[in-house]
Amino acid sequence: MFYVSMWFKYKQMNKLKNIFLFLLIPFLAKGIEPNYTWTSPSRNSSESMPCGGGDIGLNVWVENGDLLFYVSRSGAFDENNTLLKQGRFRVHLTPNPFLNTTDFRQTLKINEGYVQITSNGTTIQFWVDVFKPVIHLEIQSTKKISSEIRYENWRYADRLIRKNEGQQNSYKWAAPIGLIMKRDSVLAVGNSVTFFHRNPQNTIFDVTVAQQGLESVKSQLYNPISNLTSGGKMWGDNLLFSGTEKGIYAGTDFETWVFKSKHPFTKQNINIALQILQSIDVYSWNSDLNKTIATINPKTDRKLTTAWWNAFWNRSFIHAGGEAGELSRNYTLFRYMLGCNAHSSWPTRFNGGLFTFDPVFVDSTMAFTPDYRKWGGGTFTAQNQRLVYWPMLKSGDIELMTSEFDFYNRMLKNAELRSQVYWNHGGACFAEQLENFGLPNPTEYGWKRPNYFDKGVEYNAWLEYEWDTVLEFCQMILETKDYSNVDISRYKPLIESCVKFFDEHYRYLATHRGRKTLDGDGHLIFFPASGAETYKMANNPASTIAALKIVLKSLGNDSLLKTIPPIPFRIIDGKTMISPAKTWERVNNTEAPQLYPVFPWRIFGVRKDSLEFARNTYLYDPNVKRFRSHVGWKQDNIFAACLGLTDEAKRLNKLKLANGPYRFTAFWGPGYDWSPDFNWGGTGMIGLQEMLLQTTDDGKILLFPAWPKDWNVHFKLHAPKNTTVEAELKNGKVNVISIIPENRKSDLVLMIK
Repeated sequence: MFYVSMWFKYKQMNKLKNIFLFLLIPFLAKGIEPNYTWTSPSRNSSESMPCGGGDIGLNVWVENGDLLFYVSRSGAFDENNTLLKQGRFRVHLTPNPFLNTTDFRQTLKINEGYVQITSNGTTIQFWVDVFKPVIHLEIQSTKKISSEIRYENWRYADRLIRKNEGQQNSYKWAAPIGLIMKRDSVLAVGNSVTFFHRNPQNTIFDVTVAQQGLESVKSQLYNPISNLTSGGKMWGDNLLFSGTEKGIYAGTDFETWVFKSKHPFTKQNINIALQILQSIDVYSWNSDLNKTIATINPKTDRKLTTAWWNAFWNRSFIHAGGEAGELSRNYTLFRYMLGCNAHSSWPTRFNGGLFTFDPVFVDSTMAFTPDYRKWGGGTFTAQNQRLVYWPMLKSGDIELMTSEFDFYNRMLKNAELRSQVYWNHGGACFAEQLENFGLPNPTEYGWKRPNYFDKGVEYNAWLEYEWDTVLEFCQMILETKDYSNVDISRYKPLIESCVKFFDEHYRYLATHRGRKTLDGDGHLIFFPASGAETYKMANNPASTIAALKIVLKSLGNDSLLKTIPPIPFRIIDGKTMISPAKTWERVNNTEAPQLYPVFPWRIFGVRKDSLEFARNTYLYDPNVKRFRSHVGWKQDNIFAACLGLTDEAKRLNKLKLANGPYRFTAFWGPGYDWSPDFNWGGTGMIGLQEMLLQTTDDGKILLFPAWPKDWNVHFKLHAPKNTTVEAELKNGKVNVISIIPENRKSDLVLMIK
């Protein structure tokens, strides 16, 4: 069972505690703003502040005199593959310190990773243990007060999935009539409340397997959501359960379990422990929850958590002043949100991460429950997920990347079985719009498919034949070894199987068209294929070719590398540029995969061959120009930086990393997806990094390749060959503060003159 492996991972993380005990000397990471503060309460959950750690996210806000917070945990999937929130908590204090708010302050303490709220002599701190799934709420007051703690749950009864609400799960817009979100179980006794959602044995997994003709191998398929239990327990000193009530928040009805303090106090601690387990019964879940609770040592756990956040901020940062100050602040705030899922067994979701809020505040037509997010909870869109993870190489956050790599590794067998069942050949076929169990999303796969249509292909105009995004995660794995010298041996079978698929599948398709498996030059023919979701029914798309060239080169697989065709070019108005593909039949979206050889594949760029052709593509390709934007997953800010187009990089990154539309300035979106938009933040991080530091094939480190000379900045970023660079640009002068290892100093190339 998968969650058994989670337990072992948890035990291994506990071993790290002894290491962190030696890191407790307090320090502030150089150049990082220590605090982010609001001086007034919020109007609703859209004005919440993120707080988290490990794999837990909280949305914290004060509204109408009450302190509220949502609790989310990565991996809490229900039977329909909605990513469930664990509930909402409400704290009411008497006398109420939040009614007269002249001295109100709500602060995200960046370096220590916690939220503090102060008002009228009362201080409340939220912190989440980085090493175990426990939330701590600590209340202190200069005068005696009383508290009322409420656990609020909108899944107190079975809920009918309404029209358009299916977007939160794997049914998306095709939810069957009568589909139910099953109720939670809640038990309040004494000073505690236990709550959980228990999935049945049969789930959306079983529906998908039957739909996609894989029942003959069903027993071999990885299934992470059958009999899954997610939830936790809240308890506190000086609390007593006093009954239940009903209410409505943001249009959603809920039941609340009310706890009141037994007597006035000046100090009160509230704890929430969470647990997710796939097991035969709920008793095993409860047993593991109690094991977690038994390990809690608030004083030691707080020190270890603080030390982890200190180390997180010390390993990289970007701090800019003046015109660029807003960009670097939002870069930092977004990286904080990524850090809140550092120890998860599931990747950070592109469509909200752990910090979604009531959907009516994103789109007034979507008055659904707080569990809602567009594009699903257990469906991982690879084109979007990749943009969350690429910036972690330069930020040095390799620790955060393993959840994405393990995600694919767990699903490898399922992807290989797809190839065997559908086409009788080897290799792993990972589709776009991928379920957490490794099969295509059933609605994107198509509920109304012609019988003659290839069962291995999504019956979808956007997604058909789009199989190459997994190669970006393969390359990330390979680059983590170069950046941090980590052991990636457990991922080698995954990478080799992914490239094997392209070799065997396109030979297979060629034999169904004619006698030869290769073209006249001895190259594979990638047809039908896809240039992202945009250039459909493509022949030899540039994005696929670039991906295979780089991954195979990194693997050292020269024999297969020789079969990969050259990147296609075309001439428009006398200018040579990269072509999206050799040919294509239609344009279906607004991506620019003809620039993927620039990023992420870095075949073209500053101080590289054929830079002119790549710049021509950016500047003159009609569709690239027409599709240009900074919104959501758009990558023009990255392309401009990688091509050394400083003015363009400056313009687009200012738009990309400008304050978002919500109170917390790094809550962007909804863009093309949802709020907060994590692929918006990821592309912003990448763009800023590429303006500051790039590398070449011969090992040179380019400093400030697309950074304006009049933007002061102090940064620390990572580079290949296990290298870190800390440098400063101030008033037009560059100061290289440190480079580790020192023998890399000779590789530095200063691009600002």
